[in-house]
Amino acid sequence: MRRILALGGHDFTSRPPDRAVSELLLRLAGERGGERPRICILPTASGDPTEQIARFYQAFGGRRCEPSDVSLFRLGRRPMALRDHLLSQDLIYVGGGSMVNLLAVWEAHDIASILSLAWRRGIVLAGQSAGAMCWFEAGITKSSGSPLAAAGLALLPGSLCVHYNNEPERRAAYLEAVGAGMPAGYGLDDYAGLLWEGEDSPTAVTARRGARAYRVRREGGEVLESPLPARFLPAPAPAALREDIAEFRQLAGMRRRAGWLG
Repeated sequence: MRRILALGGHDFTSRPPDRAVSELLLRLAGERGGERPRICILPTASGDPTEQIARFYQAFGGRRCEPSDVSLFRLGRRPMALRDHLLSQDLIYVGGGSMVNLLAVWEAHDIASILSLAWRRGIVLAGQSAGAMCWFEAGITKSSGSPLAAAGLALLPGSLCVHYNNEPERRAAYLEAVGAGMPAGYGLDDYAGLLWEGEDSPTAVTARRGARAYRVRREGGEVLESPLPARFLPAPAPAALREDIAEFRQLAGMRRRAGWLG
């Protein structure tokens, strides 16, 4: 099954909405890769910042998965077989930043064709902000400062605008662009997302109350926005609490086996 998860915006922190997003990514990867799926981050859009990569490893380093990163800006010091590594993953996550810069650097390394093949093979593609818009025909980028329309990879039909109600000027530019002929599409608030599975219509998800996904289309000379019903993503317990619970359950099991708890 070909799957893409587009997220309006989030981060890899310990806050509940971010934990909920990380849990969804882990579940999607596990559905393809089993008990220890491989999850790789492509942080190209922000220039491969060490902070973003470190937060990614913080989110997944202690979980049942094999996290890795592909840092295109560091290939001189850390060479790797890009095609082999990316095609061995169960989920590839693309970070936010500049969509224009992202696609330019990818073109230099032939990453777009590798990701297209990964998608056709059933590897889950995911990302937030620029890493979400890149899968569509077009999006609204602020790579040059002002919000402008930019072409994407067109794995998904239509267009996407991220940070929808978080950045009013971006939303306004998107509505104007759709009115002027940009393909219809979607708007995503931060912590809202759309999951495509196969050829079906996307499922909207939200990790924060009030964050929404919108269908945006032109009809009779007017641009219409329709909020989509969304499935709420609950946040799992923090890692330390999960360890405490596991230890308690292990101790309780030992006591039951010893006949201490009836």
